[in-house]
Amino acid sequence: MRRKPDTHNLSKSEVVKNIPLACSDELAAVEFFEQQRWGNTPCCVKCGSVDVYAMKDAKTGERNKRFLWRCRDCKEQYTVRIGTVYEESRLPMRDWAYAFWRACTSKKGVSALEIKRHCQISYKSALFLMNRIRFAMSPDLPTAAPLTGTVEVDETYVGGRPRYPSNKKGWSRATKTAVFAAVEREGQIRRRVVADVTARTLKAAIREYVDPHARIMSDENLAYKGIGSEFAGGHHTVVHSAKEYARGDATTNTVESSFALIKRGIIGTYHNVSHEYLYRYLWQFDFVWNTRKLNDGERTVAAIKSAEGKRLMYKDPNEENGNEEVF
Repeated sequence: MRRKPDTHNLSKSEVVKNIPLACSDELAAVEFFEQQRWGNTPCCVKCGSVDVYAMKDAKTGERNKRFLWRCRDCKEQYTVRIGTVYEESRLPMRDWAYAFWRACTSKKGVSALEIKRHCQISYKSALFLMNRIRFAMSPDLPTAAPLTGTVEVDETYVGGRPRYPSNKKGWSRATKTAVFAAVEREGQIRRRVVADVTARTLKAAIREYVDPHARIMSDENLAYKGIGSEFAGGHHTVVHSAKEYARGDATTNTVESSFALIKRGIIGTYHNVSHEYLYRYLWQFDFVWNTRKLNDGERTVAAIKSAEGKRLMYKDPNEENGNEEVF
């Protein structure tokens, strides 16, 4: 058997260049994921011991078919999948590597149908895979730093047009999903689905995401009126109804461009996203935005690293013993 390159002693640039190989070869994919999780010091996912070894086939001396590790302290066997979004997945790791790569390099997203065709898997498996990758990209909001400096805030509506338009604009807000966003200039973005766009809801979101010393920028929406008294930098507005889109450095162009990417992605790539799962797509778009200063390979590595400690379980909250969704 041809020996695969050792990924345990590669520089950052070499690791990034090794991603295409991980997308095509199973052993290379497993070793790549192991490198991103453990680096040069593999450890037991059960007890944390570093006294571990990779189990090998007695006849060939190669890694066994399941790519198992064994801990000499707790005697447990495990793989790199344990404790991640790909735990209990039957899909090859090379498919996970390819899907991570596409999700991180496609500015407007990649559809499950495309992953299905390229990886030659079922559509159900492709949905399973992409939903877990989006979960890996989800932000850790309790530990995330608040947005500082100049922060632009805005809201939009996402969704398709109704069959029978209820107004001259051709769409009804009743059929769309409201999304709020706060963007730190030259910094991070925070977006979430909101129940409505009332002053109470939008102001609560701003207080949650934005540092009290920040400076707020918005349009003339009356829902934001009075929020400036709570922030040291005050509140500055532009009047879009009067065709004013910038006054000095007062503008909301950055946050509006972030909404444009979402809508182009939904229209051009996903075509339709249900209200129930829209928040997951926001995770993906936010992750790509927040890592925009990284190159594609570095962004893929960051997404893979963020998959650790995130296990997506599907359980009926009304049942004591729900079932996990496994394909």
